[in-house]
Amino acid sequence: MPEKHTDSDTVLLVKHSDRLPVRTTLEALATIPEEEVWLAKQKSPQTRKAYKLDVRHFFRTVGITCREQLHQVDHRAVIAWERYMRETEGAEASTIRRRLAALSSLFKHLVRHGEVERNPVADVERPNINRDEGTTLAFSKAQARTILDAPRADTIEGLRDRAILSVGLQVGLRRAEIAALAVGDLHQNRGFDALRIVRKGNRKDGLAIHPQAAQRIREYLSVAGHADDIEGPMFRPLHNNGMQRDGRRHMHSDAIDRVVRKFARHIGLDRGYSAHSMRATFITTALDNGASLEDVQRAAGHRDPSTTKLYDRRGYNPEKSASFFANY
Repeated sequence: MPEKHTDSDTVLLVKHSDRLPVRTTLEALATIPEEEVWLAKQKSPQTRKAYKLDVRHFFRTVGITCREQLHQVDHRAVIAWERYMRETEGAEASTIRRRLAALSSLFKHLVRHGEVERNPVADVERPNINRDEGTTLAFSKAQARTILDAPRADTIEGLRDRAILSVGLQVGLRRAEIAALAVGDLHQNRGFDALRIVRKGNRKDGLAIHPQAAQRIREYLSVAGHADDIEGPMFRPLHNNGMQRDGRRHMHSDAIDRVVRKFARHIGLDRGYSAHSMRATFITTALDNGASLEDVQRAAGHRDPSTTKLYDRRGYNPEKSASFFANY
C-alpha cells in the first residue's frame, strides 16, 4: 500500500479489503495492513460502509495521510476531533458517539494485533444521549392506516408501494431488509404466511407476517409478472436510472425511504419521516395492542430488548401535554 494517497482516497483502508481475489497466497495476505483487515472483518456491507465514512472523517479532519501518522494518534487528536464535530460542525450527539465508536473499534483492533500500544479513544468522554427513548418519528395508527391505503391499486407502482408499506408498517422490517427480499422469501410455514429475512450481520431469520402484507405482496408480484422468479428480487425499480438497464435488480434501500416520504407528504407530513418511522410505528403499535416485548424484539430482529424499547412511543402522550393546560 502506498504511504501517501490523494484526498479522494482519504483513508488507508478501503482500496483492497472489499475485493480480495478468490485465490490469495498467505504471503500476499500477510502484507494487507491491519486497518484493512479490521474493515474487511465486519460482516455487514452497511457496517463496512458506515465505519469507512466515519473513520475517513477523522482522517480528513486531523490531516492523516499515511499509516505512520495513524499509529502516532493520541488522545489529543481525538479530543480535537470531538470538539470540532461538536462546536464547528454542530453534529448531533448520536453522530459524534457513532463516529467515536467506529474509531475506537479500529484502534481496539490495532492494539489487539500489536500495531499500536493503546486505544486513544478510550480517554475521550462521549456525549450523553437519551437511552430511554429514540428520536425516530412515528406515525399514529390513523396516519399509518391512511398511508397504507394511499398508493393506487390499479398500477404496478402503486401495488408495489402498497406492499412495501405493508412490510414496513405491518412486519417492521428495516429498509435494507425490505430492499433485499427475494420473491421466494415469501412462503408458508405451519399454515402461516412468512418471510425469510437476512438480518444485520447476515443472520438468517424467518417470521410469520400479517395476512394483509402477504396478500399485497402476492397482488404486486402477480401484476408485475415476476411471481415465478423465485431467486429474483421481490421489489424492483420500475425505471432505468441511466446507468443500470437490468430490470431484474433490487430496489435500493434509499428508494424505500423515498416511498415512505412520498406518502407521508400525501398526508401533510413534510419533514423528519423515513422508512425507520415505519419500524417505530410497528413496534409501538404491536406493544400497544398487547404483543409481548419478547415477541416484538424477535420480530424487529433486535438482540437486546433495550434496543426495542428505544422505538416504543407509548410513553409519549401528546394529548396530556401540560402545555394544553397553560390557558391565560
